[in-house]
Amino acid sequence: MPPRPASRHRGRERALQCLYGIDHTRYDCEEVLEDFWNQMPTKPGPKDYAEKLVRGVCAHREELDRHIHGALDNWTPERVGPIERNVLRIALFEMLHVGDVPARVAINEAIEVVKTFGAPEATRFVNGVLDRLREKLEEGEV
Repeated sequence: MPPRPASRHRGRERALQCLYGIDHTRYDCEEVLEDFWNQMPTKPGPKDYAEKLVRGVCAHREELDRHIHGALDNWTPERVGPIERNVLRIALFEMLHVGDVPARVAINEAIEVVKTFGAPEATRFVNGVLDRLREKLEEGEV
């Protein structure tokens, strides 16, 4: 039985927080996860989904970044902030590798997460990039 939507939403938030830490420390994914859970106790449902996302994003990071960079319009990869970059990675990972998450759900969830953790103008940016990626995915280009 898949986790409830609220459980997945909390898992996405925790995954973002953990991936943000990985970006800044450049430590090993597993090391950061262990330390993260010690500092951020989380119920099993969200924790399990967050771990799936964090491990998946870490394992597919080069692939995800390549596709994201290809979907940036008038932006260089260096201009994308760490919150937005990791929200994009999580959503694209879900679109490509989590079979029971429709692309539109991944996009809507990414927008909600970036509303909580990102800058106010980040929602339009994240929506635009993910919509371009969704179109490419539907056309078989991703």
